[in-house]
Amino acid sequence: MRREVAIVMGSDSDLLVMKEAAEILEQLGISYELTIVSAHRTPKRTSDYVSGVDKRGVKVIIAGAGGAAHLPGVIAAMTTLPVVGVPIKGKSLEGLDSLLSMVQMPPGVPVATVAINGAKNAGILAASIIGTYNKKVSKAVLAYKKTLEKEVLGKASKLEKIGWKKYIDEKTTK
Repeated sequence: MRREVAIVMGSDSDLLVMKEAAEILEQLGISYELTIVSAHRTPKRTSDYVSGVDKRGVKVIIAGAGGAAHLPGVIAAMTTLPVVGVPIKGKSLEGLDSLLSMVQMPPGVPVATVAINGAKNAGILAASIIGTYNKKVSKAVLAYKKTLEKEVLGKASKLEKIGWKKYIDEKTTK
């Protein structure tokens, strides 16, 4: 089976964050594969994995990594596919180290980078990229955004109706 998105992470400890990319891709009807490859601990596996993604039909790679966060950049250096980096919040610098290592890629090796622990947005960005040539996916992303709009409008209406004090009370007692 051909997968349109590859979700990779440097460690299984990143899975609780990276599952959000998988969940939104499922919601939008996009096929994906998910695995662990480490730029530092399994460089050959990483190289072998990336060299085969085109053959498997992958169009976008989402790569999550913490700490030095080299995985997205290493992958971007090995492929022409778009790479979306997800900086994972770490123990020492709250993910800022990961974020900076992804956004400061040298010219010619771009990594589109989302917020720290922003795997859901990485999935939505991957879907948007696929939506540029797949109308079904484009419509699914649009429908998802319409759902977000409806949720916000409902919250705004409720806030305006009951006032901020009661609104906060209701939110904090749930």
